[in-house]
Amino acid sequence: MAETRLIQGRYRLHDVIGRGGMGEVWRATDESLGRRVAVKCLKPLGPQQDANFVTVLRERFRREARVAASLQHRGVTVVHDFGESDGVLFLVMELLEGHNLSQILEENKQHPLPVPDVVDIAEQVADALAYTHRQGIVHRDLKPANIMRLGDGAVKICDFGIARLGADIGFTSRLTGTGIAMGTPHYMSPEQISGGEVDHRSDLYSLGCVLYEIATGAPPFDLDDAWAVLVGHRDTPPEPLRTHRAELPDYLDRIVLDLLAKTPEGRPTDATDLRRRIVSARTGSQRVSAEVRVPEAAAPRLPSWAGRMTHGHRATAASLALRTVAFDPAAGLTGEWTAASRVLPASDRDVPRSTPSSATPAPGLVPRSTPAPELLAVLASRHKAGLSLGRLGRWEEAEDVHRSVAEDRERVLGPDHPETLTSRYELGFTLSRLARPADALRAFARVAEARERVLGPDHADTLAARQETAYVLGRLGRHFEAHQVYATVLASRERTMGPDHPDTLRCRHNLAFNLGRLGRLDESYRMAREVAEARTRLLGDEHPDTLVTRYEVAYTLGQLDRWPEALATYRDVASARGSVLGPDHPDTLAARYEVGICLGRLGRSAEALELYRDLVDARTRVHGPDDPETLRARHGLGVNLGRLSRWEEAVEEAREVCAVRERVLGADHPDTLVSRREIAVGLGWLADWAAALSVYRQVADARERVLGADHVDTLASRHDEAHCLEQLGRHAEAVDLYRRVAALRRTDGEPNTA
Repeated sequence: MAETRLIQGRYRLHDVIGRGGMGEVWRATDESLGRRVAVKCLKPLGPQQDANFVTVLRERFRREARVAASLQHRGVTVVHDFGESDGVLFLVMELLEGHNLSQILEENKQHPLPVPDVVDIAEQVADALAYTHRQGIVHRDLKPANIMRLGDGAVKICDFGIARLGADIGFTSRLTGTGIAMGTPHYMSPEQISGGEVDHRSDLYSLGCVLYEIATGAPPFDLDDAWAVLVGHRDTPPEPLRTHRAELPDYLDRIVLDLLAKTPEGRPTDATDLRRRIVSARTGSQRVSAEVRVPEAAAPRLPSWAGRMTHGHRATAASLALRTVAFDPAAGLTGEWTAASRVLPASDRDVPRSTPSSATPAPGLVPRSTPAPELLAVLASRHKAGLSLGRLGRWEEAEDVHRSVAEDRERVLGPDHPETLTSRYELGFTLSRLARPADALRAFARVAEARERVLGPDHADTLAARQETAYVLGRLGRHFEAHQVYATVLASRERTMGPDHPDTLRCRHNLAFNLGRLGRLDESYRMAREVAEARTRLLGDEHPDTLVTRYEVAYTLGQLDRWPEALATYRDVASARGSVLGPDHPDTLAARYEVGICLGRLGRSAEALELYRDLVDARTRVHGPDDPETLRARHGLGVNLGRLSRWEEAVEEAREVCAVRERVLGADHPDTLVSRREIAVGLGWLADWAAALSVYRQVADARERVLGADHVDTLASRHDEAHCLEQLGRHAEAVDLYRRVAALRRTDGEPNTA
């Protein structure tokens, strides 16, 4: 095909960005939707080729299209379209911005990847395989070249060109009967080599080979002779990974060696089982937290393969683990701009746009002077360092790094260059984690405006920035504006990606959450339930994203006073998280906490009390006695002591929790004031109204100082104060305070006409 050829009147081919045994991959533009895509074309074969050979290759290519197009998962390359043009079969895929693992190893001179990267890749690939295997699809050629690491840290499996449908064994046998190699020797399972029955566990063996290589720098049987490699897979036990690299954790060595068992029965049962083992080992050794419904200052992060997804707050890509390889934006199957293509808005220069041979600039941009590759590499390394600091929770340092890199990239590459905007995007995310939503809003709005101007309103990067804008609007309490942005982004995602794309579902999840904040609970519940059902169908009922949405369904059921249903749903989520993540994982404990809330609401306080005792023990063991979540569990314990009329114990528990919260969080922190109010509640039940009045006044004064006299929480505290006065027989003071509260509530409810 000639350069810039238009096929089917829609796909404009620009330049070849990858070649393989079956065909070529072109960088292209879908002119109907205005988006960048990759187009894979089957190589034209000359008349000298055997006709049967050509027929098999063409049939295999068609089957790749059908199989790949049926897959909808964040860990699998998205296929948009396929067809035939002038006798050439083609497949239209998303344009991936990153490098495959083979390229990463080559750029790193075959040095192994850092351990966190190896574990992260293992976890993400296991998650994707769990999905594809549930669809009855076996890849059969998993290798480093078929696993992409994107610029944001996400991992995708590519090229289901020799995948087979589990129900299509007969057809597969006919294909393999031609003598065409089905697999790559360094990564083939023993049963593939022996011509035996191949199922999903063959992919697990191949994954073991891949992990062995990226963890040690070489595959398990690194021999020059292909036959010797095959015999090694079939007959020779692999050496433990730690004989090559002593610092590897023992659990990783065990997992990979189990994957490399000679018989399928010796390997993990399936990819879901493998993912559980990885998550359990990783969280057990590193205590990596996951985001739950907690105050922002205390919110830990999700597992890497769950991205930055929360129960309804965030919607952005997974964070990138720090890597020791140099960044080459021109390498591999990538949609990133090359180092030789610095650009400015076309409106800044009255000259025609031109396209360098190495890449096609986005519409509205023209190339200008080339920055030094060494400088670009340094900036890429600093950018990754900022991401790594964020992963470690060192957000202040991460802000400094991202701000500095953004300024340097703007100076070197221009304000609208994708890498400049990526740095500004990460700066916005960091500001959000630092509880500076107003600053984050300005950063995200700037990125969204620039990306829309340069890339178009429907580009995935533009939509990501706009979705973050909606998130911080919600953080600022501007839920109506957030709803408008979410709704617009959702419409675009459904139009360009389809209703079941992971990013579409993530946006619908966030929109459901925001509907709840607007008080539109029925709509919120319906949408969250639909997203949960879609994620169950696509990802499985135990996938973290599925469970996050089911958690939101349960929360909304509680808001609707449907507590029995909320209890059942929270229990299901807690059980599934315990199975997948472990009983002490923060997400599991968060769901158990909500089970306690439901039990209390249903009057089952004795059960709630026992649950909270266990939860306090678990939180103390995992996070320590002073952690905000440990204190939250202790608060729930105290509340249920009161519900059981054990008021002396309840007051004592509330006093202890309040003292620790004051020391850890501050005297005016909302959680501290909630505990202080709980002391007053208990004192009232013990008929010590004078002491209760003093404490209620402390709470009311603090809330008025922090929130204002007309805030709903302040008014509730003043109402509590008036009730105490009434109980003490000070009726005139009580009536006066009741009137003041009522007046403030009326004023607050009237429109402001000033």
